[in-house]
Amino acid sequence: MRKPLQPMLPSLVGIGLKPAHYRDVLEPQTGVPLPGWVEVHPQNYFVDGGPPHRWLGAVAERYPLSFHSVGLSLGTAQGVDEEELDQLAVLCARYNPASVSDHLSWSGSPDDRYPDLLPIAYTRAVLDHLAVQVDRVQELLGRSILIENPSRYLSYSTDEMDEVEFMHALCRRTGCGLLFDINNVEVSCNNRQLDPMAYVDAIDPALVGEIHLAGHATEWHGGLPLLIDDHGSAVTDLSWSLFERFIARAGARPVLIEWDTNIPQYAVLMAEADRAAAVMARATAARAA
Repeated sequence: MRKPLQPMLPSLVGIGLKPAHYRDVLEPQTGVPLPGWVEVHPQNYFVDGGPPHRWLGAVAERYPLSFHSVGLSLGTAQGVDEEELDQLAVLCARYNPASVSDHLSWSGSPDDRYPDLLPIAYTRAVLDHLAVQVDRVQELLGRSILIENPSRYLSYSTDEMDEVEFMHALCRRTGCGLLFDINNVEVSCNNRQLDPMAYVDAIDPALVGEIHLAGHATEWHGGLPLLIDDHGSAVTDLSWSLFERFIARAGARPVLIEWDTNIPQYAVLMAEADRAAAVMARATAARAA
């Protein structure tokens, strides 16, 4: 069932906002660039009151706001974490973000919570389960949400469809959209020996409501690279190429620079944002020519 859409993010480049950069975006200096929008993990603001909400309220008055949830655990066999969902609904009612998203993953059970976004199998039974969970979230929030493609380190032998086919089916069944993480494409395709260009080309642009760009770490095992999705460094050359390739076909989209560990200086983060804006402008101009 298709849910009512909220106002969408602008097709500009935003940043994942961390406390280290609150003052940079709220008390800008002359000549210092500002993001087109900001994204936060709503779980960081579930505790009512206190400095985080004073900051977030001030930010929400100045910038379009996106909530990128990391705790719904949509793929858990027992269903979405109802406590997380209730708190997310309260926060959405308070701030009315332009976009809400979560992950194609699971991260807990009724008895345990894990600090990881764990992969699901791409089967028809799992698709049925995920569709019910996404519908549950969208009904309670009263809006469509975006679901992010995962970073993966292995594939299930029981998979009945590929990742893109699974995500497309989920979107078309529930009316949710895609949060297309380009770094996750590079990570997953390297680790699973897939073609990242073919992956990007297979994505339906009409379903993509937001793009993430980030960096990753590399470990070497037996002479082969294992990419780790740590969001702790600059965007790689390959991810820039994949991003430009997709935008040339899809047109401008809301784009996020995501940097969650080894948090850089604000100027470094905004230099990445400026590069993303330049790539998007170049790709869309070439598309229009």
